[in-house]
Amino acid sequence: MDYSSKKLYWIAFAIRVILGVIFVYAAYVKLKDPWELFALAISQYQLLPLTMVEFVARSLPWFELLLGILLLTGRWLRFSATAVSVLLLTFFVLMIRADLKGMAINCGCFGGTDDVISWKTLLRDGSLLAASIALTVWSCVRPRKKA
Repeated sequence: MDYSSKKLYWIAFAIRVILGVIFVYAAYVKLKDPWELFALAISQYQLLPLTMVEFVARSLPWFELLLGILLLTGRWLRFSATAVSVLLLTFFVLMIRADLKGMAINCGCFGGTDDVISWKTLLRDGSLLAASIALTVWSCVRPRKKA
């Protein structure tokens, strides 16, 4: 497959911008509300001790914002695409775990909103994960620009 084709470039560009906007928006929603709302969503997964819940609730939105900005600008694309894929994979696995355990909880994707895990949230996040993996593969196998 020709990973340097213009058509593939524009598809990757669209994925990069869409993921960037989503990550910036998710970070914004979490940062505009008190961090305790996001901490509540995280704690509902029943995985982390309270001190880690607080750390994640306070730091993850800033990391999401950084990744969103990197995706939008196209800087450090291999790093940002890979990091987004790892984050989305982690989120997706945790959501599947919660769903299989019958936990009717807020996914936490967009802060303290009422976004209960369902087939719709799984489809949404699974699609974002597939797109981010495609972007990661494209960014890692495309020829690098020569300076």
